[in-house]
Amino acid sequence: MAKILNKLENPIGVEGPVLTIVMDGVGIAPDTVANAVSQAYTPTLDMIMAKYPCVKLKAHGTAVGLPTDDDMGNSEVGHNALGSGQVFAQGAKLVSESIANGKMFASNTWQNIVANVKDNDSTLHFIGLFSDGNVHSHIDHLKAMIDRAKAENVKRVRLHILIDGRDVGETSALDYIVPFEEYLDSLRTPDFDIMIASGGGRMVITMDRYEANWQMVELGWKTHVLGEGRQFCCAKKAVETYREEYKVIDQDLPPFVIAKDGEPVGTINDGDSVIFYNFRGDRAIEISKAFDDKEFTKFDRVRYPNVVYAGMLEYDGDLHIPSSYLVNPPEITNTMGEYLADSGISQLAISETQKYGHVTYFWNGNKSGKFSDELETYIEIPSDVVPFEQRPWMKCAEITDKLIESLESGKFTTLRVNFPNGDMVGHTGNILATRCSMEALDLQLKRILDVVDRLKGVALITADHGNADEMYELDKKGTPKQNKDGSYKAKTSHTLNPVPFIIYDNYYSDKYTVKADNGEFGLSNVAATCVNFLGYEAPSMWDASIIEVK
Repeated sequence: MAKILNKLENPIGVEGPVLTIVMDGVGIAPDTVANAVSQAYTPTLDMIMAKYPCVKLKAHGTAVGLPTDDDMGNSEVGHNALGSGQVFAQGAKLVSESIANGKMFASNTWQNIVANVKDNDSTLHFIGLFSDGNVHSHIDHLKAMIDRAKAENVKRVRLHILIDGRDVGETSALDYIVPFEEYLDSLRTPDFDIMIASGGGRMVITMDRYEANWQMVELGWKTHVLGEGRQFCCAKKAVETYREEYKVIDQDLPPFVIAKDGEPVGTINDGDSVIFYNFRGDRAIEISKAFDDKEFTKFDRVRYPNVVYAGMLEYDGDLHIPSSYLVNPPEITNTMGEYLADSGISQLAISETQKYGHVTYFWNGNKSGKFSDELETYIEIPSDVVPFEQRPWMKCAEITDKLIESLESGKFTTLRVNFPNGDMVGHTGNILATRCSMEALDLQLKRILDVVDRLKGVALITADHGNADEMYELDKKGTPKQNKDGSYKAKTSHTLNPVPFIIYDNYYSDKYTVKADNGEFGLSNVAATCVNFLGYEAPSMWDASIIEVK
């Protein structure tokens, strides 16, 4: 059934395009030495935040479907909310509920996983991000599955840990590894053989996304499956050694293999079962393809073990990746993209590779492909495969070149763009590079807004979550924490700060009023606001618009 938008009785009458700009990872925080956004030279951003209506949007916790307001937002759930106009229970919450009510362990997938290793006297493997960051995974979910496996008489378990340092402290790996080894010691018996088998930094192995760097996945395959790599007696020793030798933060740690008497303790073999326990999809799809696809050709797997494989969730609902999963993902319906397409409204979505999937797949409610080939155009600018702190401007100029060309073409009624700079560079923990990334973005904002003015359009400028706004770990007083050498302790994770929503409009402000900023607006209020500017009423299931049309 077509989803048609109803026209407003008194439309605003925007002559030009309505453009939504997502400044990924740019939150609002106090102007301190930790804030790369405020510390950067950004005359355009400063001007529009001062001169034009700007409300604060909640972009974390329950406002984006996460379990509690202690949970940081992320790009996946942020773009789900932006694109759907609604709040849906998201990955972490779904998994926690499924564990608590027992549905995960009653599922056919879990039962097949367990039955396979018991029938074959084989090994159950867990691969995933090893922290409590709650963005891609949570260590408590892993523990719950381990406990259940032991209770169901699984005899042998191996863990392949992807070190975080991105959604949690940049050098916090041992804060997880040491107590976890103690936990494993408490479980280990002659009838329950469990240990960490391999690992490495999340930005080095396994967790690539959007096919930006398949070599990461290949290296992960060699590490986890084949047991190839530098050998250590334990994960703690691997982390300590690599930190001393390479001077890198956790996310950049090289791969390691745990060995005994020169032999890897946990290669993945025929008859084993494998669970990839991340709940977020973007960095789980590629490794799932490597396990799931018999005709896989992205790299030489050398040896393709016959295993029972499952993801925590179905990471791509249209392509059905993976074919087996433990928890049903949220069903996100009635998205803005679908309504616009069914209403005959032309759309453009553009970003570079690192965030291309966010303005397409996640924006459309975890849906691959388009609602209308005729009315929708998607443009991906290939990202550089280099550390982001080395080129903090990323592809913002190239994105802007193509965006301006698209604006001036007159083909699109509404457009959306994501600039990844604040998030991807912010994750490096390098505040100088992040300031540079913001300054590069600011130059492009000026170029874009000049075109929006010339076309008599409107720009809605926002973000999906915070990151660049808080580059140092802060104490309860908001003072940066210090390392032993007196330097500030870098923060590489997202923040709990609100994000801006700026209405850049030099022509139509007399046709509407901006509602009072009472602290209740979230990312899900943006969709209704956008369609109001396009001349339409928002569907009833969407959260309310931020403007009131006169």
